Amino acid sequence: MNANINYRVAIWICVIVNFASGNVQSKVRCFKDRMEVDVTRSSPQATIYLENLKNYPDEACKPKLSEGVATFKLSLVREEMMRCGLTRVLNKMTGKKVYYHRIIVEEPTDSSKHTFTVKCGITEVTVPHKSVTSGTSLAPNRTILQRRSLPDDFEESEVIGTIEDVLGKAPTPTLSVGVRQGGNLVTGELHVSPGTPLQMEIYLDTISAPTYGILTTYMQVSDMRTQEETIIFNGCSVDPYLFDNFETVDGDFLTAKFRAFKFPESTYVQFRGTVNVCVDKCEGIECSNGRIGYGRKRRSVSPPNGDKNNLFEVTMSTFIKVDFEEGAEVEKALLAFVLKGNNVTASEETAERPGSAESAAAVHPKNEIREQYEYKVVEMETVATVNAAFSITATGYLKLASILLVVFYTLI
Repeated sequence: MNANINYRVAIWICVIVNFASGNVQSKVRCFKDRMEVDVTRSSPQATIYLENLKNYPDEACKPKLSEGVATFKLSLVREEMMRCGLTRVLNKMTGKKVYYHRIIVEEPTDSSKHTFTVKCGITEVTVPHKSVTSGTSLAPNRTILQRRSLPDDFEESEVIGTIEDVLGKAPTPTLSVGVRQGGNLVTGELHVSPGTPLQMEIYLDTISAPTYGILTTYMQVSDMRTQEETIIFNGCSVDPYLFDNFETVDGDFLTAKFRAFKFPESTYVQFRGTVNVCVDKCEGIECSNGRIGYGRKRRSVSPPNGDKNNLFEVTMSTFIKVDFEEGAEVEKALLAFVLKGNNVTASEETAERPGSAESAAAVHPKNEIREQYEYKVVEMETVATVNAAFSITATGYLKLASILLVVFYTLI
């Protein structure tokens, strides 16, 4: 009796890393469905919060305090990861996923402010196993552990070969998003009035920018309750008067002008976007108004398979507070910036949203300390035989997952 059997086993490794700098001590734990971050409070007066969510009312986005330690528990589940603004980077060629968020610690005693980024990565590698009836015993699986660091001054080679060569040498891209009013960054602690001219910026980190280009394909706004509306679809603005098309000069820094708007029942507006990352260029998209999208071309690189405009898919978001001035008379013309939105349930929102799924120095200065640990299982083969009352030839695939944890710390 012969049978072909597929073995799929998921092994999740919990990685714990301690990090300390200045007055801030933190520890990150990565799991299959969540990431946990412990931040030791330097004083009882220290304020700890997720970027842009200092006073955000959702308890799931606030740390739990216990014995001087603030603990964040952020879901990595696709349906929940956007709740607190977690960013996910999906490598479309390898399936590797990297999740990250920024945490801010304010110390009122010395007016200091510390910002650091925590990252958890999940890599799945398929290891084929061959079974033959040669009388040999089952060979144990071997796992090769690799540690890889990328220096801050990493630069791409002047000659680019295949897409695989590029992805093998270049870092996983990190994207940032911010909103500005007259050149000033709009943070989550401030609010703007409906109709105020604003500019959104989406950009690559300085290490990734020489290698990649970006393209915003989809964006949705939500009140984080039951109202939402699509503003970018297939790379083009749905209503340019409300939110214009994204533009770029060099391909790795995108800007879009828009006017502040809000939903009736909430002062918070969350922008949820899907950004494609390409090697060297992202091909422009022609929109209905005749304007061509953005992109750049330094050297021509064509991938052997797949969409060259979609090597990485980044799901990201940002929050702003929009409301009328208290006691001020609301002009009728400004009511056009109060969106009715579409009522959706959680299941509908998940089904309809695409995806399977910052100048940068002004927001996050270069003064940074970086540690990167990468745990990887490499592909290998084993041979096995099962001898019993009958012989079974089993051919299967063992799928293992490893966790990549990157702790990236920036002191402001």
